[in-house]
Amino acid sequence: MVTWPWQRKRTAPRTLKVRSRGDFGDVSRVDFEELAPAVDTFLGQAAYLQLGYFETLSELIAPTPELSAKESISRAAGAALFKHQEIVAVIRERGDDPLDLMLPFREPLDAFRRATHGARHLETMLSVHITAGMLDDFYLALSGGYGTTGDRVAQILQGDDDRQALVGLLTDAIEADEQWRDLLSLWGRRLVGDTLLIVRGALRPQTLDAAEEKKVEPVFTDLLAAHSRRMSAIGLDA
Repeated sequence: MVTWPWQRKRTAPRTLKVRSRGDFGDVSRVDFEELAPAVDTFLGQAAYLQLGYFETLSELIAPTPELSAKESISRAAGAALFKHQEIVAVIRERGDDPLDLMLPFREPLDAFRRATHGARHLETMLSVHITAGMLDDFYLALSGGYGTTGDRVAQILQGDDDRQALVGLLTDAIEADEQWRDLLSLWGRRLVGDTLLIVRGALRPQTLDAAEEKKVEPVFTDLLAAHSRRMSAIGLDA
């Protein structure tokens, strides 16, 4: 019997309790609950984003000629689908309909996916790696305001994403043809603006006053720092 990537048994992530960067990866979990979206919005957006990563990566498999590369992309796609299914399970356990919670975000998040879909498959691959990394970090930072539900989503987001396989494909392409370096660096810088618009749009207020801006500034700073580290790990300028 074939075991697909998303059916593999995964090690349960650690329980998250203390709000510190050491426990939560690339960004600090901070208290700005009055700015965070309602829990239904948080869950619906997080679930649909993972479904979008799965869809985008799945589209890359067919035009990819090398079998090893197909398998690498399929692992990352499977990991995104696994996370989507886990968040959907959290929604159902709360007594809500996942489709109802995700539907309001289908149009804006699909538009975001189109805007960050590259003309070349390596650009799209970088898009998933960069945007998924930034948005997973952001929702991880938000999760501290939702009690046990937020802790469960944080555990899901910290699960294995298998995106390191994408990094390998990108670095291999750059080593084979240096022209990719400048092209992907430019593309990566463009992705930041589109992704931060999604981050900003997820907050409850339409506009922030000076005090509110100060509350969210550490998270935005950490998101950008983590983005720079991801780009550097591929050998790209951020």
